[in-house]
Amino acid sequence: MNVADLLELSSRIIDERITDERAVRITNELSELDDAIAMVESFSNVVALRTTAGLTLFDASGKATAPGVIDSLRAWSDEPVHTLVYTHGHIDHVGGSGAFVADGRARGHRDPAVVGHEQVQARFERYRTTDGWNRSINARQFGATRRAGGAMLDGDRFLPDDVAECTTTFSDRTGLRVGDLRVELRHARGETDDHAWAWLPEHRAVVVGDFLVWAFPNAGNPQKVQRYPSEWAAALRAMAALEPELLLPAHGLPIGGRDRIASVLDTISGALERLVADVLDGMNAGAVLDEIVHSVRVDPDVLALPFLRPTYDEPEFIVRNVWRLYGGWWDGDPAQLKPAPKGALATELAALTGGTGPLVQRARALSDGGDHRLACHLVELAVQADPDDGEAHAARAEIYEARRSTETSLMAKAIYRSAATESRASADDQV
Repeated sequence: MNVADLLELSSRIIDERITDERAVRITNELSELDDAIAMVESFSNVVALRTTAGLTLFDASGKATAPGVIDSLRAWSDEPVHTLVYTHGHIDHVGGSGAFVADGRARGHRDPAVVGHEQVQARFERYRTTDGWNRSINARQFGATRRAGGAMLDGDRFLPDDVAECTTTFSDRTGLRVGDLRVELRHARGETDDHAWAWLPEHRAVVVGDFLVWAFPNAGNPQKVQRYPSEWAAALRAMAALEPELLLPAHGLPIGGRDRIASVLDTISGALERLVADVLDGMNAGAVLDEIVHSVRVDPDVLALPFLRPTYDEPEFIVRNVWRLYGGWWDGDPAQLKPAPKGALATELAALTGGTGPLVQRARALSDGGDHRLACHLVELAVQADPDDGEAHAARAEIYEARRSTETSLMAKAIYRSAATESRASADDQV
């Protein structure tokens, strides 16, 4: 498919507010804009530009998807990769770099210059230090995606051993000249603290990495480190100020047209700014986290837009991340400052109610009535009070499956699926 066709598709999705057309595809297929620009759609897209000095690439996709990406890229060009730019250090963006280096060496090419923000190396070191933790949470988050052919993890280590380290880093902004191509790189915190985006003046194009992912911004992921929604919004506004005519994201379709891009960037940044402002208003008024989580909302009409649906992350999780950024880890409940072990509390409550049976019965009734939030609390108490209660685990599995079916975000669905799977195995063990 030509990028012109992709631009036509993305324009139709945005302009007509179409929500049943996939904007994020893992095909490993290359689409060409002209002789100078191509994009390979993958778990993380790879943007390629021809220059008089060789190819400049933005991101390398993941380790599992890189071979397919390279095959598509090499059908388009056999020129050496002169420069590889990391938009940030997430493994779906850097994990395939070793395969690109190996491909170049096999062709007799020099290793590419690898450019990234100065915090990329710190991220790599953190991944190596927390390898087991990251493998665990990503297996939970992307388990279903792995089965669908978009595996995040491929190998024994979270960060591949052959990942290409940065040869050039920058702090705030820098300019690159690769042959006849000018690249202006800028740093901004958003999904990560090491994120870069690029302005390509000759092409009037922005390469935005994960600042736009065709879903509500991934600024609240409950299993990952701090994200920065206010700075994310500021970066989008900085992009819009350049009046780009082409937007190339790391996930999803490219977007064309100055006015259309301006509208999309303004809408996303406005949604983030309003969400942060509402949380801070609550904090400044003395509200505790529980009150803010259950009162701050994003306009449903905004969440219905095809590029802002909460299919990956969701606003409720971002509320918690804003609280963590400005207010720390304590949620405002005095009992939660130094709480009793959850099992002890659950055992006490089960004793008060006459055992785990009434808790399970009430949890099932609440779930059947659609109150999955409260049902989950009660069934958790039941299994915490008696981890060997097969009936409690069976109910827990059913309730979390029911809750998963009502959720929209991958984050929530994955965690609830993991809980259901865990309890289903425990229930089977008790038979």
